[in-house]
Amino acid sequence: MTRPKKRRWINSWPAADYFKPRGIPMAELEISQLSIEEYEAMRLYDVDGLDQTQAAEMMNISRPTFGRIIVSAHKKVAEALVYGKAIQIRGGSYHFPPGSGFGPGRGMGGRGSRGGGRGRGRNRI
Repeated sequence: MTRPKKRRWINSWPAADYFKPRGIPMAELEISQLSIEEYEAMRLYDVDGLDQTQAAEMMNISRPTFGRIIVSAHKKVAEALVYGKAIQIRGGSYHFPPGSGFGPGRGMGGRGSRGGGRGRGRNRI
């Protein structure tokens, strides 16, 4: 049995969660899904210019794990650009670090302590 994934810390939420090639209807596009932690890894490494060790510390993971995440993210984005796929940013195993200002109830795809959505867990009459 494999070990459960450690939830990664993210410090930023994407400004947009979908990107697509212009002029092609969504119905005709294949979608490449980028996880929230892959987005965060690209932000820290490619945009903020941190090295992999610093970025791994920000996400509370090991440097080799960060390396695997960033390689996966780069491959997905490159394939989307080369093959004209849409990119959707969602899902993953993450949470916001203490003191980030985002508070509890976020992470694990946004479900957190809110109960899983669609009214489950409520008393119905």
